[in-house]
Amino acid sequence: MIEKETLLQEATAILPWLIDVRRDFHAHPEFGMEEFRTKDKICEYLKEMGIPFEAGIANTGVVGLIKGEQEGKTVALRADMDALPILEQNNIPYKSTIDGKMHACGHDAHMTVLLGAAKLLNQNKHLIKGNVKLLFQPAEETVGGAKPMIEEGALENPKVEAIFGLHVDPDIPVGKIGVKYGQMNASSDTITITVKGKNAHGAYAYMGKDAIVIAAQIISALQPIISRGVDARQSAVLSIGVIHGGTQGNIVADEVTLVGTVRTLTPEVRRSVLKNLEDTVTYVARGMGGEAILSIEPGYTSLINDDDMVDIAKLSGEHLLGEENVKVIDVPSLGVEDFAFFAEAVPGAFFRLGVRNEEKEIIHDVHTPLFNLDEESLKIGAAMQVYNVLTYLGRG
Repeated sequence: MIEKETLLQEATAILPWLIDVRRDFHAHPEFGMEEFRTKDKICEYLKEMGIPFEAGIANTGVVGLIKGEQEGKTVALRADMDALPILEQNNIPYKSTIDGKMHACGHDAHMTVLLGAAKLLNQNKHLIKGNVKLLFQPAEETVGGAKPMIEEGALENPKVEAIFGLHVDPDIPVGKIGVKYGQMNASSDTITITVKGKNAHGAYAYMGKDAIVIAAQIISALQPIISRGVDARQSAVLSIGVIHGGTQGNIVADEVTLVGTVRTLTPEVRRSVLKNLEDTVTYVARGMGGEAILSIEPGYTSLINDDDMVDIAKLSGEHLLGEENVKVIDVPSLGVEDFAFFAEAVPGAFFRLGVRNEEKEIIHDVHTPLFNLDEESLKIGAAMQVYNVLTYLGRG
């Protein structure tokens, strides 16, 4: 096993390179399934390191493989690649060069950390008892690249038996990490409700079936699905974010469309909420003389960490950073993360990497135009992933 001081020194030595890599990614953001330049740069870096890889997995994904000098299991590290449709407002030399596109969720850092871990692991192959797969995944923010990567064999040949991932966290100071046992992120489902009524002149509303009134009743009826249909000790959210309907102020609308999201933490609650949602939508509309059609677009599954894998990440953090710099997160997030599909396929741990620095005014949340991160976090993330890998493989 590599000594703590040696690993931190090696990670510090490559920090200038990590910063250059991250800033290049940041200046050239690309949307999900459009990460072609990003893919090419990743391949270029892996080629420079002498690490074999396969590109074009799930369209723009890249899978690298480091073979250790000793036989053993295979563990994977994952980073997402895509940017967000946000106009950056930071005044920095490496500001996004593409208006309306920004790495506002830290995926530029995620890729950089993985490349840094790859560099450190590759120069310490004599310590690796097995193999390390490097998964650069597209489209976390949109269609979700994890599932198609799995379907295209990213976890096979050699078969991956465990996986680690991380996400930057602007609520955690740089130099610290956060770990969460068990449930970490929610599942998501997009719902579309099409309410059908009957047109009539507004002066003779009784001759129609007002789709707007029906839609309003449906929206009101949805609220008890959560407040009365879900155990208060559980968590679930049902939100309607879009309403479209009507043509004129004096015409009773014959159709209204509602679009929203459902977030749940367990498969049981997910099934229950969606079933109650379907019943409510159907029968409220029918009871008012109209019709409502519910369409459910399944999103990401719940991210559930494997406790043994979290133990490894926690111990790695305590060893490298000190026990006082490892935060155990108490409650899960109702945000979603498609690392969940990897963690569903093999035991996994997803942890939070602190990037906040109030002295540098790095305080803004992800998915905002002013998001930034303290680049000291890059060496910490890389060292953490190296230690996670060596610890896992060292257990045999």
